[in-house]
Amino acid sequence: MKTCIFYGSSTGVTEGIANRVSKLLSCNILKCSEIEKAKDYDLVILATSTWGDGDLQGDWDNALDKMKNVDLNGKKIALIGIGDQDGYADTFVNGIKTLHDVAKNKGATLIGTTSTNGYSFSDSTAIENGMFLGLVIDKNNQSDLTDDRIKNWIDSLQ
Repeated sequence: MKTCIFYGSSTGVTEGIANRVSKLLSCNILKCSEIEKAKDYDLVILATSTWGDGDLQGDWDNALDKMKNVDLNGKKIALIGIGDQDGYADTFVNGIKTLHDVAKNKGATLIGTTSTNGYSFSDSTAIENGMFLGLVIDKNNQSDLTDDRIKNWIDSLQ
């Protein structure tokens, strides 16, 4: 399956996670500003962190407008969310919900949900049916769990 990760990153954390995932999947990785290239892939992985009061990472502002013009009908979409469950417990990884909604409205099939077990936060819009909408990484507070979470998520995609 032809796969690409599109990411936005302010501090390099999301980019680092996207690079780790791309190496394990042996797939392409591009900045989210190139989201129009998503049409060329079977599986599109969208990676973002959440900022402020649950906002999408800044690089996605323009990319989201571009994404709304990309035909994602029939494409498989998976999400990666980076967040801080201690510092932003009430908006934990909300950014992936925004990406999820746009992809779903464009006809994509969303895959790669993960369990909320093992996290400690008070609220997140990135949960449906008791599951996170994608891979969720908290490098600030649970960096020791990152490798296992990535591996388990990749296994679930395949």
